[in-house]
Amino acid sequence: MIEAKEVNFAYRRGVPVLQDIQCKVEDGEAVALLGHNGSGKTTLSRLFMALNHPRSGQVLVDGVDIVDCEPADLADKVGYVFQNPDLQLLGDTVYDEVAYGLQTRKMPKADLDKQVREAVEAMGLTSCLDQYPRGLSFGQKRRLGVAVALALQPRTLILDEITNGQDEQEKLHMMNYLSRLQREKHITLILITHDMEIARKYTTHALVLHDGQLVYDGKTKELFDGRRPIEEWGLKQPVLARLGALFGVDADSPEVLCDRLELKEAPKEGRKEEKEGGEA
Repeated sequence: MIEAKEVNFAYRRGVPVLQDIQCKVEDGEAVALLGHNGSGKTTLSRLFMALNHPRSGQVLVDGVDIVDCEPADLADKVGYVFQNPDLQLLGDTVYDEVAYGLQTRKMPKADLDKQVREAVEAMGLTSCLDQYPRGLSFGQKRRLGVAVALALQPRTLILDEITNGQDEQEKLHMMNYLSRLQREKHITLILITHDMEIARKYTTHALVLHDGQLVYDGKTKELFDGRRPIEEWGLKQPVLARLGALFGVDADSPEVLCDRLELKEAPKEGRKEEKEGGEA
């Protein structure tokens, strides 16, 4: 569990970036961290894994204040994938990059090799194992960052705009894998994203920041039900959610939406036929 208690943060110039943030992410949740550019999303996520520390208030991981922790102290608990993948590249090959963190744990070579290859395969990068990481495409670098985090098997994964630079097939493959991992292994996912369809489809809990303040903490589905001023917060209602609200239908995919619209219309047609038959 990760919890923020009355957290305030400002960089050196002293302009507040986060103001009195109070929120909780439970174990095993899939959470969307949303907001306009500059709202404080990335800053809050950096506090969650001790890359920065609050000016006041507390950040707790599993009930323990992490004010005296460094990111390495939380490596088995919280994994972080940066928005800029180049910030994480250290190895000479993709294999070395993914193996680096595991090598510090002094694992048996066979176990290390297994975890590296599983993480790389999950991100569709097996053919790149011997390639130089900085020579990969932008999208491949993003998936490599996710593979590095996956290999360490943390209980919480914080993923900052990981679907940027991915084509639709790559995006779905990666998100479906992470979603399945979250459900089956009960790991926690925190997705920082501007893609509202990703948030709607793959998360159940949403945190929305606006100008450094937490303006929404609740169910993702309810965030997009058309009853909240999300445009004022720099967000857009997903197309599927907008259509569902328009027709009074809840659906997780276009196919389900069409099926439910047909079912909704069917009783009306049936009643009409029955009425016409009675008049005859």
